[in-house]
Amino acid sequence: MKPAVFFERDGVLNLCETVHGRQTPPLSLEQFRIHPEAPKALMTLKQAGFLLIATTNQPAVSQGNLSRRELDLMHDVLRRKLPLDDVLMCPYDDPSHPCSKPQPGMFLEAAFKWSLDLDRSFIVSDKWSDAKAAQIAGCTSVLLDSPWIGNDHHDFVVSGLPAAVSKILELQTQLHGHAFAAIA
Repeated sequence: MKPAVFFERDGVLNLCETVHGRQTPPLSLEQFRIHPEAPKALMTLKQAGFLLIATTNQPAVSQGNLSRRELDLMHDVLRRKLPLDDVLMCPYDDPSHPCSKPQPGMFLEAAFKWSLDLDRSFIVSDKWSDAKAAQIAGCTSVLLDSPWIGNDHHDFVVSGLPAAVSKILELQTQLHGHAFAAIA
């Protein structure tokens, strides 16, 4: 079973506007811009042996504010510009839906599809809902410091995407070190 790093799309892999204190995801391909730190960060983790998966709640689809075609075009850009293995999306405007974060459905689906070891996997986000989903799924949450991390459970809070990569690599080294020490 393989470890993965799950990335929240909006605010982590792509840039978002902030309007009235709320993060506003892009609703068109013209608004969609890859975060400048994302390509290097993801390549570093890919080279370290992680499977890389983007996850995103996109309630604008079910609300009728974002067409599925436009969303697919944005995700095509993600796949072309970043070394992602998969992009998972929940289109429902219902936080209790099994695939809508903070529910763990997307992570459990990925674990089944990709034979992942969720105990050795990480979730990188700037939102409390991803940390909650990580806790339920058994992953380690690494949150980028933002106004949206809330006061709920989170494992680590770091300054940005490069710091998240460093923390994940540090934790992976510690885990492997302990595993080898236990065997020896």
